[in-house]
Amino acid sequence: MHLADHWLNIAYLIAASLFVFGIKGLTKPRTAVRGNQLAALGMLIACVVTLFHREIISYEFIIAGIVLGTVIGAIMAVKVQMTSMPQMIALLNGFGGGASFAVATAGYLGGLEGPVALISTGAAVLIGAVTMTGSIVAFAKLQELISGGSIGFAGMKFVNALLLLGSLIAIGYLVVEPGNEMVFWALVVAASLLGLMLVLPIGGADMPVVIALLNSYSGVAASAAGFVTGNSALIITGSLVGASGLILTQIMCKAMNRSLTNVLFGVMAEGGVSMSDDEVYQGKVKSSSADEVAMILETAQRVVIVPGFGMAMAQAQHAVRELADTLEKRGAVVEYAIHPVAGRMPGHMNVLLAEAEVSYEKLKDMDTINPTFEQTDVAIVIGANDVTNPMAREDKGSPIYGMPILNVDKARTVVVVKRSLSSGFAGLPNPLFAKDNTLMLFGDGKQAIIDISTALKEA
Repeated sequence: MHLADHWLNIAYLIAASLFVFGIKGLTKPRTAVRGNQLAALGMLIACVVTLFHREIISYEFIIAGIVLGTVIGAIMAVKVQMTSMPQMIALLNGFGGGASFAVATAGYLGGLEGPVALISTGAAVLIGAVTMTGSIVAFAKLQELISGGSIGFAGMKFVNALLLLGSLIAIGYLVVEPGNEMVFWALVVAASLLGLMLVLPIGGADMPVVIALLNSYSGVAASAAGFVTGNSALIITGSLVGASGLILTQIMCKAMNRSLTNVLFGVMAEGGVSMSDDEVYQGKVKSSSADEVAMILETAQRVVIVPGFGMAMAQAQHAVRELADTLEKRGAVVEYAIHPVAGRMPGHMNVLLAEAEVSYEKLKDMDTINPTFEQTDVAIVIGANDVTNPMAREDKGSPIYGMPILNVDKARTVVVVKRSLSSGFAGLPNPLFAKDNTLMLFGDGKQAIIDISTALKEA
């Protein structure tokens, strides 16, 4: 081994160690910033030593790529709104898978030999292409470029199984006959179609699970690409991303009451026929005003705020924090109920509330907060539809039946801040809105919360 290779591997080991310490730091709010900085430093070291490795010769293309990527990244950072972050994450997952796919393709066309290299190439192509096309579909659904509901046809699961089996057979054939480019391109087409077919039937409230799973796929693809290029840093980094993404996927599956097998084969959100909007709402919904809500909050000793995608859309997180501050000054205890899949991606609500400088200690997970709702005077729901829907407990014909939810309907009074009675991302009516203890405050989420705060301060 060349002496430079020893130093390269040492640098990669340092970078990998920084990745591990970075992830460890991200497990706690107080060390999260430092963890992020350590991981970024590790990536900087890995990139710099790779670029200065003796086998890198096309510096013109590298510089052009850095400039182009920096410009695109800077524009996205400035232009993309927080409400569009889920689809951006989905797109970035796709870019990661596409990069691994491109590396593996270049390696194969460059004449890679040996069973390990060819199996790694096939795995990187298969997983990378699935990640790329699946992420494009997820982006299109979240961006509402196509229907957010389930899109599919009879026998779709059988076709998916054939595509997966065909891809594995193609990889095996390439190991035996590595020069057969027709088989290679057949693998590319089958893997790309598989990515489309896996994500198209997934819709509604299941999308956070998809994003977590695609994140895991992108890591596994990167790790496989690391074997193709012989890059130990890429192998380690991809493994970390793949493993952490899979753990997150399992957490999301538990939160959605789905099995990982069904997620992998795109079998989600299936159920019978649920009740119509008229059956749920007609003659039962009670509209309220900011003044009336403020009067109720005057005597409240315990208030739980339940944020959802509506809060993100209205950019109401700062107004919510100000309302909480006002309530606490009046002696009330205020906490935030965070469902694992509230919003459109894992941790969506945590990020928004952290942006508004809400103390992390006040954010309570579903298992912690649910037993306390019966002792809660007022639960304020801001655009959280599917994760508060009692259908998940009561309607066996509902597609979300069995999904763990926040039991806000057990609070003494429930105030739902929402623009209208429109359904959530799962496309279902919410019987919570028609409960006897529920008041609907219709309007823009941010303005409604500001109006409540103003009325409360004037009381």
